[in-house]
Amino acid sequence: MSNDYIISWKVAGIALGLLLILATALVKPLGVSTQFVVTDAIVTHQVAPGFAESNEYLAKYGEKTDWSVGYGWMLVFGMLVGGGITAMLFRQKQPEQDKGSMPKMWRDQFGNSTFKRNSAAFFGGMLLLFGARLAGGCTSGHMISGISQLALSSFIFGVVTFGAAIMMAKFLYRDRAL
Repeated sequence: MSNDYIISWKVAGIALGLLLILATALVKPLGVSTQFVVTDAIVTHQVAPGFAESNEYLAKYGEKTDWSVGYGWMLVFGMLVGGGITAMLFRQKQPEQDKGSMPKMWRDQFGNSTFKRNSAAFFGGMLLLFGARLAGGCTSGHMISGISQLALSSFIFGVVTFGAAIMMAKFLYRDRAL
């Protein structure tokens, strides 16, 4: 694979740092999972205000003055659009392109079923979102914004997240050397 389009980790890190400074200065620190809770709370406050106020979790989110709703969904939308554009632009640079978009390691371990791959990705994402809410923030909120603000909970989140990911990868691909 050619290195024509590979960005140095140093350049990517500096770019992410500048984006974080800009986002924090203009709006607030980056984070995505809270947006889902804020939206749920806003809807619940409108549909069943008594329930929303009696629920300790929903009561602290979704006030009528919560201005982050538009910002949060723009970030989620931007991630989807940006990921799609990047996938299209770099499709030919993928190492597995000759055999489809499914990674070779996945195919070797689990087969060629697109349904199985998409299901695993969907349920893995749902599990990650559930865990993010339990932890009080997602990977972007904790590991990018939280660590940059030196929040102890974010450092703990980062260590536990990477540890769990390594253990899960070793479990899923146990028949292969990683």
